[in-house]
Amino acid sequence: MTTPANNDVDQIDHKTCRSICDAVGERLQQSLHPEPSLTARLQQLVNELRRREDDRH
Repeated sequence: MTTPANNDVDQIDHKTCRSICDAVGERLQQSLHPEPSLTARLQQLVNELRRREDDRH
């Protein structure tokens, strides 16, 4: 027995799938609250981590 999900007629192409995913992502970004800014200390630590990573390369 074939389920509808296995039927080729019900499959969507990659371009359509990508468009749907992009639209869902945009809606999620609009509905989610922006992240609060980092505290000064946390920003300092993030900057230090980036500096160390840059020094390694």
